[in-house]
Amino acid sequence: MLPRNDEGMFDLSSTSLLLIVLTFFLAGIVKGITGMGLPTVAMGILGTIMPPAGAAALLLVPSFVTNVLQLLSGPSFAALALRLWAMMLTILLGTIAGSWLMANDTAGWTTMGLGAALMIYAGFSLFARQLSVPRHLEPFLSPLVGVVTGVITGATGVFVIPAVPYLQSLGLTKDDLIQALGLSFTVSTVALAIGLTSGGALQLDSLSTSALALAPALLGMWCGQKIRNAISPATFRRWFLICLLLLGLELVLKQIF
Repeated sequence: MLPRNDEGMFDLSSTSLLLIVLTFFLAGIVKGITGMGLPTVAMGILGTIMPPAGAAALLLVPSFVTNVLQLLSGPSFAALALRLWAMMLTILLGTIAGSWLMANDTAGWTTMGLGAALMIYAGFSLFARQLSVPRHLEPFLSPLVGVVTGVITGATGVFVIPAVPYLQSLGLTKDDLIQALGLSFTVSTVALAIGLTSGGALQLDSLSTSALALAPALLGMWCGQKIRNAISPATFRRWFLICLLLLGLELVLKQIF
């Protein structure tokens, strides 16, 4: 774990800063190839060296900027916002409420929860069949999915469960799905920042380091977009999920043993 000074701020050595830069570069590559994964990868790797609250604070700026870029790149923002507003509202409220768990955890439960969330998402994505949600059920399911996603986001910093499988089940076009994911992740990032700030877990030094992490994240995202044209996205996604599963298992076992 990264040490803290007397004021509660992280003492970042050159090695720690290098690890943060490499983490966000790798997370950016994953996002560039798959359209998602930056917060998930960053939380998974940084969660091995610092508490989830510290890792979540570091991902705020790169996550917000890259997801806004993704959100604005699509053609249907107004239509998607109108369709998904209830889900976005409950993500916002659920994340702010759930972040209390992260900000006040002293027993390492959020680290275990982070590992479990990574394993559940990776396992579901690898082995579950594609779901399909009828349009008439969306008014009932969207708020429920939103609040569950929000609580998990607030407690672990992982934005993807169950929002990603749910959005994938709505029958959206590829461009609309990528834009919907950008919308969901942007709302989650803003809500997480609000929750961490209200819980006293967001330090100014973390925001400064988070801003520094933006450059490698954007560079990685650009590289990922170039790599996407040279490899099979399906093969990359499968190995990415396997690595995510193993990373989650390591976080869980570390807390148990």
